[in-house]
Amino acid sequence: MRVAALYDIHGNLPALEAVLADIVRAGVDVTLNLGDIVSGPLWPSETADRLMALGLPTIRGNHERQVFASRPHGASDAFAAARLGAAHRVWLAALPATRLVGDDVFCCHGTPSSDLVYFLETVTPDFERGVTPGIRAANSAEVAARALDVAHRLILCGHTHVPRAAQLADGRLVVNPGSVGLQAYDDGRPHPHVVENGTPHARYALLTRSAAQWQVEFRCVPYDFESAARRAETNGRGDWADALRSGRVGRFEAEVGVA
Repeated sequence: MRVAALYDIHGNLPALEAVLADIVRAGVDVTLNLGDIVSGPLWPSETADRLMALGLPTIRGNHERQVFASRPHGASDAFAAARLGAAHRVWLAALPATRLVGDDVFCCHGTPSSDLVYFLETVTPDFERGVTPGIRAANSAEVAARALDVAHRLILCGHTHVPRAAQLADGRLVVNPGSVGLQAYDDGRPHPHVVENGTPHARYALLTRSAAQWQVEFRCVPYDFESAARRAETNGRGDWADALRSGRVGRFEAEVGVA
């Protein structure tokens, strides 16, 4: 079995198209979408149209939940919410929080119990801009605790945008494929921190099952990130434009007046 896993598209249609083309070239049995699909200052409705037509097995992320709030969580959710049509909303509202694929794969956005908790990273209270990011790789005890009693051999997660894998002592493999659409961001919850992947490439993962084992291949796909950056800048999100161009945090969200 050969699986492509993608997530955190955030309305970045050029990045999504590049990843989908790469998936076609790779030849897979199934492509899984782990959520955070439309939120962001880019192409929310166009991205929803593209994915609705494909009919991929899909779960919701925290931003799918947040765009339906009576008061959207932030500027990215508000931008998307204002541009979604009725059909988009019906589709997003019907997405499940988790999904089982066959007898071996469990999909969640954050952790099995929360779409907001980081699975393979831990936020620390020591952020200092330009010195320490305020986030580190989760240790084995933290990963095991967050996995709960999910018995599937492969657990797919997202949310942090960071490609990473961790194997538990019992052999379960937890994989974060990396974000399709945004390679850096700053956040203040539960403590201030920044996430940076260091290049603007779109990320996803190919996973191949051989007997009872899974092989993971993290993919780093070039695309026209400058078009996405210009779109973000036009829509008042210089913080996104910086991240899209470099894979690093430049301006913070609060510094462009949208926090």
